[in-house]
Amino acid sequence: MAGAARARRNAPPREEVLAAAMEMIAERGLEKLTMAALGREVGMSSGHLLYYFGSKDELLLRTLEWSESRLGAGRARLLAAGGSARRRLDAYVDLYVPDGHRDPHWTLWLEVWNRSQNADDDARDRQAAIEGAWHRDLVALIAEGVSRGEFRPVDADRFAARLRALLDGFSIHVAIGLRGTDRTRVLGHVGEFLDEALGTAGPANV
Repeated sequence: MAGAARARRNAPPREEVLAAAMEMIAERGLEKLTMAALGREVGMSSGHLLYYFGSKDELLLRTLEWSESRLGAGRARLLAAGGSARRRLDAYVDLYVPDGHRDPHWTLWLEVWNRSQNADDDARDRQAAIEGAWHRDLVALIAEGVSRGEFRPVDADRFAARLRALLDGFSIHVAIGLRGTDRTRVLGHVGEFLDEALGTAGPANV
């Protein structure tokens, strides 16, 4: 017990560990993120990391939650910005779609999704909370566009669910580097779909 207490006192802040994990994923890929390698990066033993996080699954989920909190702050800013609902919807899509092949945030998401097949209820609830935040923001934005007459009347919740399914599918293609599916092409496809489905004129709206 004394050793564990010393570990708690001497450990870097948890956020530093999570930031280091995200940086390792970005620079070296998820396959290089081991407890031992992360421990060397932050000056802790793999045993101490396991003491804090319990498992690599928990480390990955907490790293995703940390990364999502930063994205959530950016999403809140863009949704609160002025201009048309469509312009903000384009910004939402831009934030959602990966930057490119092996985008670290999406690489992490895909791994957490894969491991969720055997996850417990707590982990599944936390993943659902992340998904729910994206969904609620999108529903509110679509509902605003409909109420202002910018968008064709649609059920905002149902439309958001379908749009996010489309975004997820395209985003996976971008993140894994599927040939013929790059970020620019995906944004074009999504923009055309929004024009057709919502009856908008695209980014020209102000």
